[in-house]
Amino acid sequence: MAQSQSSTRTIPDIASVPRHIAIIMDGNGRWAKQRFLPRVMGHQRGVEALREVVKSCRELGVEYLTVFAFSSENWRRPAEEVSFLMSLFLKMLEREVAKLHENNIRLKIIGDRGRFDDKLMQAMQHAEQLTADNVGLTLTIAANYGGRWDVMHAVQAMLREHPQLAQGFAEEDLSPYLSMSDAPEPDLFIRTGGEQRISNFMLWQLAYTELYFTDVLWPAFGREDLDAAIASYQKRERRFGRTSEQLPGKQSPDGQGKANDHGAGFQK
Repeated sequence: MAQSQSSTRTIPDIASVPRHIAIIMDGNGRWAKQRFLPRVMGHQRGVEALREVVKSCRELGVEYLTVFAFSSENWRRPAEEVSFLMSLFLKMLEREVAKLHENNIRLKIIGDRGRFDDKLMQAMQHAEQLTADNVGLTLTIAANYGGRWDVMHAVQAMLREHPQLAQGFAEEDLSPYLSMSDAPEPDLFIRTGGEQRISNFMLWQLAYTELYFTDVLWPAFGREDLDAAIASYQKRERRFGRTSEQLPGKQSPDGQGKANDHGAGFQK
């Protein structure tokens, strides 16, 4: 598996098709409400949308797809909805894992599993073990996950193994303990449903990720919408702190290169 490469320490390789796409699948409840259906029907349709996006990513050659299924803040939702989501997650694992395995897809689940019941945790473990050696696509599901939790959990794990680092440590010391340590940082982040925030998702890993927001509600998100997001990504100029003129194949008229005017020359 690929190792995580820090975009603040090095300049990652850039490809026309994102190696890693991260998605917040937002809008299930609103999709159902628009159709006068119970919210749970939106979540069920959302699973179908995820199935189609996984298939599309596989066809496009995307190597990693990470989706936010349930945040550590989602426990604040009504108890009956949380219960349904847990049941749906279990059913999805039981029904979909064999198909994922047949299609050479590795499944990984990140987040704090402490609040899940034994049956669900066993299903997670079985799914990960069954697909562990697959190399076609890595599908990561973030469940009871939060970006701040990820960083704090990583710091605690690192200090348990290396207590001397309490005196000071670098990115390279912490990175192996993060949930996504075995994957490249996302190239493209997509959020459906019209909201424009990252909602405590992969705070460390999204440092230089290209952000794409769409009003399309997740249950209605399909191949054309994914293609539109990737097309937007392909138009971006990914500089990682450099000027435009420093990018491969670009040079200023005087041959020296120059800083971009925006932000007094400070660029993302």
